[in-house]
Amino acid sequence: MEKPIIGITTGDLNGVGLELIIKIFSDNRMLDLCTPVIFASNKAINFYRKLVPTDHQFNFASTKSFEGLNPKQVNVFNCWEEEVAIAPGELTAEGGKYAVRSLLVAAQCLKDGQIDAIVTAPIHKKNTQVPDFNYTGHTPFFKEKFEAKDVVMLLYNGDFRVGLVTEHIPVADVAKTLTTDLIIRKTQILKEALIKDFGIAKPKIAFLGLNPHAGDDGLIGTEEQTVIKPAIDSLQNSGLLAFGPYSADGFFAHHHYKQFDAVIAMYHDQGLIPFKSLNNGEGVNYTCGLPVVRTSPDHGTAFDIAGKNLASPDSMREAIYQAIDILKQRASYDTYTANPLQRQRLAKER
Repeated sequence: MEKPIIGITTGDLNGVGLELIIKIFSDNRMLDLCTPVIFASNKAINFYRKLVPTDHQFNFASTKSFEGLNPKQVNVFNCWEEEVAIAPGELTAEGGKYAVRSLLVAAQCLKDGQIDAIVTAPIHKKNTQVPDFNYTGHTPFFKEKFEAKDVVMLLYNGDFRVGLVTEHIPVADVAKTLTTDLIIRKTQILKEALIKDFGIAKPKIAFLGLNPHAGDDGLIGTEEQTVIKPAIDSLQNSGLLAFGPYSADGFFAHHHYKQFDAVIAMYHDQGLIPFKSLNNGEGVNYTCGLPVVRTSPDHGTAFDIAGKNLASPDSMREAIYQAIDILKQRASYDTYTANPLQRQRLAKER
């Protein structure tokens, strides 16, 4: 496919988002892979360009339309013109307000087909609760924006993939929220993504239990027997390679995740704590189930190191790589499944 146009949001203006973007695109080789469009303002970019020293010069072209994008340079799509107080490391109303502004403009451009995919820098939930953004994070926002029936938050690094049944809800509500139908629905979305977006023809998926020791046959909770196992049985009967439920601690401690294409965790920390502990800092957050491609780094705003030139760009850079790769994989899948004759020809060429 042609070089894709990748939209990139600022995230919280006082977080590490713009700092990472400048570090990444100071390497001009990135422009061989995509045409980047940063949804920000010239003033915000210049603030961090002066603050963050890089090995190479960071240049950009300013634009207010998509008719004059420069494919050989970083493009900054100006979402606001006014002066904004930037205070790296501080949680402020302005930091959240303009993070939302960047996101809303970028998401609409994605919906209008002006960009091919979107990579979102981290936001903070506390200062983004405004009338235009009443969401607990990016994932539910994109679900509603693109009218998806449901989505799955997937964290991955290489072949290590962890999907979540429940996301940003209190732990006290997890058991009440879990149902057999919910697990089946989330798994089917993940399965579809593994096939179309990651090129895995026959995914093998492991399921974690909810309780310690996966319930110990009902001694420490019954959700494994009454909710999770029936979901696994139903998925197996539909032809999916589904296994479990496994005790989460032993499953990760003994690296059993390496035997599967993906792992389904019942709640946020059950999946994300081991994932972030075991991956090498290049994890990516991907929203499965959308008609568009959205990725992000697997970390937050990192206020404690923002503006200090300490933040690693590895996860953000990998999120950009993955957005490009998933676009190509989707195009390849569409071509391969377009008609039987084309499929046969491609199979012979392989």
